[in-house]
Amino acid sequence: MRRILHVDMDAFFAAIERLRHPELEGKPLIVGGRGDPFARGVVATASYEARPFGIHSGMALRTAYHRCPQAVFLPVDFDHYVAVSGRIKRLLRRFSRRIEDAGLDEAYLDISDAPEHPRSVARAIKALIRRETGLTCSVGVGPNKLLAKIASDMEKPDGLTILRRADLKRRVWPLPASKLPGVGPKTEARLAGLGVTTIGDLAAFPSPKLQEHLGRAHGQGLHEEAWGIDESPIVTAWKPTSMSRQITFERDVTGRARLAQTLRGLARELAAEAKAERYLARTVAARVRFRDFETVSRQTTLASPTDQAAVIERAVLDCFGRVELIKPVRLVGARIGRLIPVKRPRPVRRPRGREAAGPARRRRDAAGHAKPLRPRAAPRHDETARRDS
Repeated sequence: MRRILHVDMDAFFAAIERLRHPELEGKPLIVGGRGDPFARGVVATASYEARPFGIHSGMALRTAYHRCPQAVFLPVDFDHYVAVSGRIKRLLRRFSRRIEDAGLDEAYLDISDAPEHPRSVARAIKALIRRETGLTCSVGVGPNKLLAKIASDMEKPDGLTILRRADLKRRVWPLPASKLPGVGPKTEARLAGLGVTTIGDLAAFPSPKLQEHLGRAHGQGLHEEAWGIDESPIVTAWKPTSMSRQITFERDVTGRARLAQTLRGLARELAAEAKAERYLARTVAARVRFRDFETVSRQTTLASPTDQAAVIERAVLDCFGRVELIKPVRLVGARIGRLIPVKRPRPVRRPRGREAAGPARRRRDAAGHAKPLRPRAAPRHDETARRDS
């Protein structure tokens, strides 16, 4: 039987900032953008003290300020959060080699082969993370990734919840349908129109009718989720299908030249990332979002896959040239897609010592000439230099 853990850090960004600023303990804290609630930007994380005011991730900072003007606003320090996330993921590898990295603040672990009870493993994980980082996490345990994720959210913060299939009717079905990973705001609204508001309602709704309203794949998938069915494996490695960059301007921009210059920089960044990660791009796209949030994208397919900055930059600008700038622009973005991994060449093995002299020795012997002198070993620092080059 599978035993899956979902480890979810509690208000991750805000919790990290609290470690840096202990004086903020107990105060509503909002992390997002540059930390200026009057500038453009969205909430990345809201502390638990801020959430009763209706503040959530993705909300405009200005809206968050109007709902909770007494909150403390701090800028996003992404590099630091990535470093802390890396430390946590290294700690998790002490408990299982089968780990799926689901984001900076969450991960799935397969502990099916662990001799200990899942509750013991979960407690050990929570204690280790708290001791090593000062942060808390909530852990959900289930027979699959779906139920483990639902469980991790049931007793936040600093929770530990175990869900079994037998718990579906009593503990899962009363939950709102939005607790399922496949139900976002739009799907939630469509389900409400069908009289479906809870996971139990969704489980009782006939699957064929659900597929009529939501499409075959989505409808069938949601119905299976409502019954706790999820056979998805732990993905320990993944390959990106695209890479993207975007910039939101502090003030709306109307000049095409400035927008083009910004896109050039984004294109060069994408090319550098593709080269560093050893991928070639087949498609390139540019995106423009206007003041009223209308968004227009244009895409092109390259003649051949590439990671060359000049080619990607030219393609991005060609796509941008097909966008009619009829309104002020608040955001531009660039994307490369249909990525093809570049295979690393196999290292050439350099013969050393007698092996290096072997062919010359044999040629001279066959010709009846004197044997060559035994090659002198190269100094240690030369060998190191060759290996590092």
